[in-house]
Amino acid sequence: MRRTSFFLPTLRENPAEAQIVSHRLMLRAGMVRQASAGIYSWLPLGYRVLQRIENIIREEQNAVGCLEMLMPTIQSADLWRESGRFDGYGREMLRIKDRHDRDLLYGPTNEEQITEIFRDAISSYRDLPRVLYQIQWKFRDEVRPRFGVMRGREFLMKDAYSFDLNYQSAKRSYNLMFMSYLRTFGRMGLKAIPMRADTGPIGGDLSHEFIILAETGESEVFYDKNFLTFETPFIGDLNETALEECFSKWTHPYAATKELHDPNKNEELGSNILSARGIEVGHIFYFGKKYSLAMGATVTGPEGNKVILEMGSYGIGVSRLVGAIIEASHDEFGIIWPDTIAPFSVGLINVAVSNNDCDRECENIYIKLRDAGIETLYDDRNERAGGKFAEMDLIGLPWQIIVGPKGLKDGKVELKRRCTGEHLELSIENALTRISST
Repeated sequence: MRRTSFFLPTLRENPAEAQIVSHRLMLRAGMVRQASAGIYSWLPLGYRVLQRIENIIREEQNAVGCLEMLMPTIQSADLWRESGRFDGYGREMLRIKDRHDRDLLYGPTNEEQITEIFRDAISSYRDLPRVLYQIQWKFRDEVRPRFGVMRGREFLMKDAYSFDLNYQSAKRSYNLMFMSYLRTFGRMGLKAIPMRADTGPIGGDLSHEFIILAETGESEVFYDKNFLTFETPFIGDLNETALEECFSKWTHPYAATKELHDPNKNEELGSNILSARGIEVGHIFYFGKKYSLAMGATVTGPEGNKVILEMGSYGIGVSRLVGAIIEASHDEFGIIWPDTIAPFSVGLINVAVSNNDCDRECENIYIKLRDAGIETLYDDRNERAGGKFAEMDLIGLPWQIIVGPKGLKDGKVELKRRCTGEHLELSIENALTRISST
């Protein structure tokens, strides 16, 4: 993509309304613009990151047998009355009426909707287990929306729902999603720590939040330092034993917590417990029969009897992740994107537009990168070099190739790695090889 053709309305100064790093940088980098309180338009650069995150989530969900679907954002209030949650959910739910005076709502979550779909379609235990998921916009009417996409009112979420015949099968579904989440966040360059959590208004008796560590995190958490050395699990044998072993490893002996245990009361904790700030990016729940019982979701069991379905739900804050990753990965100059979710892999900078040698070599490099499938933002604007360097650091692309007349006299370009700040003078071919090998 040529910079002269790309819509990238960057800002030089920090917006006054932005209180945290990710909000400031997303506005300055031209990723989002506020439409109204807690609601944002995603501009091309930000939308590319959102799509990268979506694709990783989608691939990891599909890899463990989940099936993608799409449910409406507007739901019938009758479904929520059936489950008993319509009146109790609170003012975060946006309640509306259509022209026929029917009660509707903008879905904050989808347990009722998916339960109705599954209840009306599946009648036999032979069709179990199943996990269905979607990536869809949701709305919760926060009293004080703030911190940009970290706590907005409209947000993009991956929500999955499992349906099982009994507790043993439901626990396997929970463990499978637990492992899938560790892999998902690992592919984004994140170390996500699972933390035992309250189930809140969704209900149930088994729940884990997934926390990524960031100095500017929203809450203080305590965790076993061994979590930092654990390897991301490999999807190989997905039998019940392997899944339980993965779950046990990451939740034993000391799952992360928001409450500090007293080391004097338990000597095993000792110096293993570390304190940090954390940001929640995912949440999984097992809630058993909470919705299936209320809404009559049953199947015929192997012995001909009616069996109430066991259920769980599993969420990832897709749009929230964009802000969380920036909070965890930035410096004084701007964003530092992990390779797997960067909007472009390479920023190509022509420091002397209209110089024949620079123009020619930049075109050659741009074509070679394109042909190699490496997405590149080519800054071909006739502007001062300092402004181009500052913008590339601000938007945080993993690699920068800087082409100038001085270097080209020796057949070299400058290659910069954004995450380390390392600068190398290399031949064009060596620079391209270095990028391709990462």
